[in-house]
Amino acid sequence: MRGIIKTILLTVCLLMGSKSLLGQELGHPRVYVTNEEKEAFVKAVKTVEWKKELIDNKKQRLEKYIQYWEKDAEWMVSRLQMNWKTKHDKVYLKGGDFSHSEGSAPVPTVRYSGTRDWATDYKRPKLEAVEPYFDDPRGLYLEHKDTGKKEWIHPSKAGFAIEKINDEIMGLVADAAFLYWFTGERKYAEFAAPVFFKYIDGMYHRDAPIDLENSTQQKISGLATFEVIHEGVVIPLVTTYDFLYAYFKAENRDLSTASAVFQKWGDQIIKNGIPDNNWNLFQARFLTYIALVLESNATYENGKGREYYLDYTFTISTDRQIAVSESLNVYDQETGIWPECPTYSVHVITTLLKIFTLLDHGTNRNEISKYPILEKAVLSSFQYLFPSGYMIGAGDGGHKILPPENFELLIANYRKYHQKEKEKLISGFLSEFMSAGLYERKAKDFFNLFFYVDTIVDSKADLEALTTPTFYAPNISMFNQRMGQGNNAVMLSTVGSYGNHAHANGISIELFANNYVLGPDSGKGPSYWHPTFRNYYARMPAHNTVIVDGKSDYNNMRTYHPFSLDDSFPKSGESTVFDKVTFSKVSFVEPETVSDQQRFSAIIKTNADKAYVVDVFRSRKQNGGKQKHEYIYRNIGQTLDVQDVGSNGLEFQKTNDLSSEHGDLKGYDFFSDKRKASTSKDVNAVFTLKEDDKPNNVMKLWVKGSENQTIYKVKAPNSNALSEGTAPKSILKDSLQTLIVKRDEAAWANPFSVVFNPYVEGEANTVENVSFSALKDYPHTQIIDVSLSDKISSDRIVVNASELDIAKTDGMYQKGLLSIIRTSKNDGKLEFMFLSGVSKMDYKDWTIIASGAPVTLSIEKVGEGYEVQNNKPVTINLPYKQGDKRATISIYEDGRIVATKNAVLNRNNSNLQYFKLEKNYDKVIIAQ
Repeated sequence: MRGIIKTILLTVCLLMGSKSLLGQELGHPRVYVTNEEKEAFVKAVKTVEWKKELIDNKKQRLEKYIQYWEKDAEWMVSRLQMNWKTKHDKVYLKGGDFSHSEGSAPVPTVRYSGTRDWATDYKRPKLEAVEPYFDDPRGLYLEHKDTGKKEWIHPSKAGFAIEKINDEIMGLVADAAFLYWFTGERKYAEFAAPVFFKYIDGMYHRDAPIDLENSTQQKISGLATFEVIHEGVVIPLVTTYDFLYAYFKAENRDLSTASAVFQKWGDQIIKNGIPDNNWNLFQARFLTYIALVLESNATYENGKGREYYLDYTFTISTDRQIAVSESLNVYDQETGIWPECPTYSVHVITTLLKIFTLLDHGTNRNEISKYPILEKAVLSSFQYLFPSGYMIGAGDGGHKILPPENFELLIANYRKYHQKEKEKLISGFLSEFMSAGLYERKAKDFFNLFFYVDTIVDSKADLEALTTPTFYAPNISMFNQRMGQGNNAVMLSTVGSYGNHAHANGISIELFANNYVLGPDSGKGPSYWHPTFRNYYARMPAHNTVIVDGKSDYNNMRTYHPFSLDDSFPKSGESTVFDKVTFSKVSFVEPETVSDQQRFSAIIKTNADKAYVVDVFRSRKQNGGKQKHEYIYRNIGQTLDVQDVGSNGLEFQKTNDLSSEHGDLKGYDFFSDKRKASTSKDVNAVFTLKEDDKPNNVMKLWVKGSENQTIYKVKAPNSNALSEGTAPKSILKDSLQTLIVKRDEAAWANPFSVVFNPYVEGEANTVENVSFSALKDYPHTQIIDVSLSDKISSDRIVVNASELDIAKTDGMYQKGLLSIIRTSKNDGKLEFMFLSGVSKMDYKDWTIIASGAPVTLSIEKVGEGYEVQNNKPVTINLPYKQGDKRATISIYEDGRIVATKNAVLNRNNSNLQYFKLEKNYDKVIIAQ
């Protein structure tokens, strides 16, 4: 791929005329728009309200500062954060904090940011409150957020205040530059030029920072900020230069310093950073801006022009900056998933689309089409969504919608290259977002203004068609299950810890039901360096998981502790005829305590189209001995009531348990109002969410009892993952009611078994009763009996620890992982039988025998017969009465009958007839 971009650019002409993108005399502006495109753009602004609105807003926002400037020509320049008096040219850091600056330059130099950590106790002042030419050896004089009093502080305590003030100023300058190009009014250029050159000259005479500790910080620092990916000031600087280029030339301004600063910035971005995650692409976006605004290599003595930086963006990899063409191979080519938590993953898509959109504006060679993985990634991102249209909150993420910008940029590309069907499809998705109230079509910045199409075509799309009952992304250790639609929709997201921006969460879940994420993840903390994040939000106690000995832990951020997906139904990305069950069984070794953990989670739909969730969590230390295991689940709502199965309230006492004082993780110290009760009985834990003018939203947990078990009710810190799309606004900052079930022994043969039963008060509750049982002679078996409130049906779920385990009761023999059998309460007749990972199953007059490997099989009553689906060869024995007509089967493939067979009498049991399925089939119908 090396040199491809150069070859393309040498042969392609721009819309602005016959000048090659690499030619010596390209015009400005060219990054967002060209002068040849101006007439069409101005015409569009007159008719497209959202474009006009953005420009009007920019004018209005800028007018106040123009008036200040007209009264005082130095007003805006003087607010820049510079070393006005000292003119220091050297910057020194201590790891992620600013230490000091020193040296001397001939001009004031740009101040460096205060710290890598954006969390701060101090307010950033508005521009009007910034002291002119501020440069004081005492540090910064800022208002404390809590006390309201101003204090002298070291810059390292100020978060991003310094860089953000400069960013804000340069954003205004870029707006003025654009308005000069758009309106031709000189006041905008005269306002912008002095500020631009003051900043440029100040950066030209200042060195890149040096870390006194020579830590990893040295390899990630930018020129203005602690991370090259936060060098956002590059964009308004490039924008200003591009739009004011003609003005600068007319005024005979020397632009060599500006070019040198852009080169200096590009070199720093290439030299520093992190090459193998989102950083690499955020860096590449800045490099693209720098490359496109510079002239060709031949213009500069050092040869570092447009071709040079485009090559380092797209085709040349270095230790700290992997080429974009190579970075795209990081995607899982099968699933289209990027190996970072969902919130970061979707913004990687945005960044890539922006990079290729900018490049394509110059080449007109449909750059996006060269990388089909981008389109796949956009569509695969729907698999992150809860039924409400918001993303799961795993890792350093939160419940946000997919970035509409991803769809807008694809639409723009499809329209540019006349791909009408693709445009219509993607426009439909965007229209659905808009009709659902998730997105209002407005421009936020220049990228939107120049690259979004004026209007989108009128079309509809089925968002649900882009999700499947289950979806597994191994490169982020995520398995999502979905069931039902509308008010009946239930979703369970199971996550491990793999990829970037992941947490130490073991095997954690988020649970959606009743239109909310009732069981949320906790999300991220105030910042990645804040003690609250490091000790709680990124650690096990903040997640719906099981902790061993109070110590389960490992590094967060970039982690390599995924679960193993042992079994699931349906297989990821597939839909099946049988739609009553989804499940996953995943395994994990907790590294701190070297403990085996296994989580079986299923969603089971009732005949009323409601669903409940079964969760069986096994956990044991590999070396045995004394141990404790704590099952943690948090739910939104104001109250948590716990009763035993006899509806007797438990006597909860205040406790000092669950504390670092007792050897537990520091994360336990974030729990408050801790109360405990001991009981060996099954219990019901009822979480209630109360909203004005709405019936109560209830999550009822049926929890298996056990000896040596303690029940805790605590309050956990609020979830930063929740948003108005996944919980009521009124409770977003509330503590989370949390249930903790502690077992003072291994929880493997006797696992945590829980049934989640969501319902809305005043509406039908699908579950009437749940009971748990085990088999003395078969210690790995859990039996869960669920009586459904329709008074017609009951479910029996038999879960073993593995496909090799056996369970045996009167009327039932199971060798294998799982069986779910629904029967009629009245006559005991089979409504459906679902088996997975099973070698042999005897149930009353049915016998199922896998022909080789364990089988997944569903048998569901339909009319006078049964509908069957199997994934492997199997023999099915079904009841037969002497003298009755033999059963017949019809075998379907691709929606049509391909064969019919008669059942054969079982020679060992005349009350059974059987047939063999020699391979997996889409559907088989048994007629009796």
